[in-house]
Amino acid sequence: MTIESIKKRGFGISIIVFPVMLFVGFLMHPNILNLEALQTVEQLVGRFHNQPIFHFGHLLVMFAVPVIMIALISFMNVLRGKGKQLGFWGGVIGLFGAFILAVDKGALCLVLSAFDTLPEAQFQEFAPFLSVVVNKAGLLWVVWLLPLLPIGASIQALGLLKEKFISKWQGVCIILGLLLLNNPDIELISATGALLMCAGYIPWGVRILQGRMYCSSTSCPIYDKKKDKNLRCHKPCN
Repeated sequence: MTIESIKKRGFGISIIVFPVMLFVGFLMHPNILNLEALQTVEQLVGRFHNQPIFHFGHLLVMFAVPVIMIALISFMNVLRGKGKQLGFWGGVIGLFGAFILAVDKGALCLVLSAFDTLPEAQFQEFAPFLSVVVNKAGLLWVVWLLPLLPIGASIQALGLLKEKFISKWQGVCIILGLLLLNNPDIELISATGALLMCAGYIPWGVRILQGRMYCSSTSCPIYDKKKDKNLRCHKPCN
């Protein structure tokens, strides 16, 4: 298998896997139907204390970060025409946001899971100090930069639309899904956004893996069928 083939397969797999990982990770939150924003220590404790599924969900989202980075870099590489500027700057913004996502979920997953191993009496004595997590005290303010990830990915989606790599309905699903991720820790909204991203990204990833492209290069749009005439590759690949 050539390097180019590995890159293309990795690209196709990444845009299928990362929205699924986010969707499953969000679904693993207890009381997902609760639409209250996280504002108090009591709410935070209720979400994670003695809730191992909460920690596994955050661990899954954290491990989605390198897959997201592969997808963002691949978008930068395929956008070489009218969407090149959108692909580059969206990628720069999105990659920085992906790093912040790793920081955010790493702190919530790894640190809170460690605190959750304390004996109950010690945990109850410690619980009031979790207010620094809720209020994002100290250097935790950096997690406010997390919206850079959906903003950057949305900019790249506009580039993908501009070069006809994805259809309009896919672009709408992707951008709307990314925008829904910007919410005050309401997991049902986040899960809905991730589901929309699955609807937008996965069909393209499947087509890449099926080899339905004009050549081996990932820079070509998906191979066109009669119903996909608007996605035709106008310039031949070398």
